[in-house]
Amino acid sequence: MVKKLIELSLRNRYVVLLIAAGLFVWGISAIKRNPIDAIPDLSENQVIVYTEWMGRSPQIIEDQVTFPLVSNMQGIPKIKNVRGTSMFGMSFVYVIFEDNVDIYWARTRVMERLNYAQRLLPQGVTPALGPDGTGLGHIYWYHLDAPKMDLGEQRALQDWYLKFGLQTVPGVAEVASFGGFEKQYQLVIDPVKLQFYNITLMDIMNKVKANNNDVGGSKFEMSDMAYIIRGLGYVKNIEDIENIALTNVNGIPVRVKDIGSVQMGGDTRLGIFDMDGTGEVVGGIVVMRYGENADQVIADVKTKIKDLERGLPEGVTIKPSYDRSTFIEAAIDNIKFKLIEEISVVAIIVMIFLFHWRSALSIIIQIPLTIAISFIILDALGISSNIMSLTGIALAIGVIVDNGIIMSENAYRSLSAWQNERHNKKE
Repeated sequence: MVKKLIELSLRNRYVVLLIAAGLFVWGISAIKRNPIDAIPDLSENQVIVYTEWMGRSPQIIEDQVTFPLVSNMQGIPKIKNVRGTSMFGMSFVYVIFEDNVDIYWARTRVMERLNYAQRLLPQGVTPALGPDGTGLGHIYWYHLDAPKMDLGEQRALQDWYLKFGLQTVPGVAEVASFGGFEKQYQLVIDPVKLQFYNITLMDIMNKVKANNNDVGGSKFEMSDMAYIIRGLGYVKNIEDIENIALTNVNGIPVRVKDIGSVQMGGDTRLGIFDMDGTGEVVGGIVVMRYGENADQVIADVKTKIKDLERGLPEGVTIKPSYDRSTFIEAAIDNIKFKLIEEISVVAIIVMIFLFHWRSALSIIIQIPLTIAISFIILDALGISSNIMSLTGIALAIGVIVDNGIIMSENAYRSLSAWQNERHNKKE
């Protein structure tokens, strides 16, 4: 079989060269399409269900949120395992699917079950799906360098400008904010005044919520003109909250400022983000979607950041805290160097021992052609190019070269034996 294949190839050498050229071009195209990352993604194929119910103990969360969700997720097809975690005010359910399951099919199945499980949860508790990213989805971290802005202003800039802009980048699943504090209006109530005016905290909450709203009216026509009637009631500053009426005593309104004070403050923080011991900073974490090209997504994120920097206040810049593209580029540069190094060494060794440039050329051509075919297979199997697969290809080059040298040496030996036999017959 092998003899006939070699004979067929020798008789149709131009067809073989054409096929080899086609495979090489196909391999180059596969290299460009194949996702590139620094390390292989060995994380589980999972969908995260996140539920928030602030102020409740872990035991209450476990009994009324986590357990009903875990119980209802058990019947989803192609599931390996369901894990639940309960903590103060929060519940996490990890639905682990089989490795060959499409992640978006899995998310759809989980969402269908959540619609059914919603009726089993306490009123006002709504579970949500986590981002469609893997455990290695954190590809880029950045922070703001804004010495003239406080942490609250930096966090507002991150949450309401940078985050929304970066989420439009293709391949980005989520941009998570970290550091600083979120601004909020805080009402400091005097309990003695509450008792004096006979007002409850629930009354205050309902009145403030009702007075922070716009309402629409009808259309009023007068003198061939139409006027749209609407009420503007959204809170814009501290004074608007202080002037909200809660009740009345003898016809005199009791306002929020009569039973307490209103101040601008920050939400409760569970931690801080420090940069190299120089102080707190505010920034974001870019999370990549499943199956995306990490190198390309990072490049697109950097391009988007340059565009967003034009709209930042004067003196504010964005600096990277973690950039995985540096590891990716280092791995690619390493494999390129090894390829050039091994091709050069092989060419020199073959030229020294065989002293025949055509034999050296035939062996050298095998290296890029075999690598191109390897990427065709990687692309077909959906395996990304990472430090493990590239290292495997680099190690396999030795086998490729050995095979070429053995075949060339064997061809020389066979030709030499044939020439000697032919010379002996002439004598």
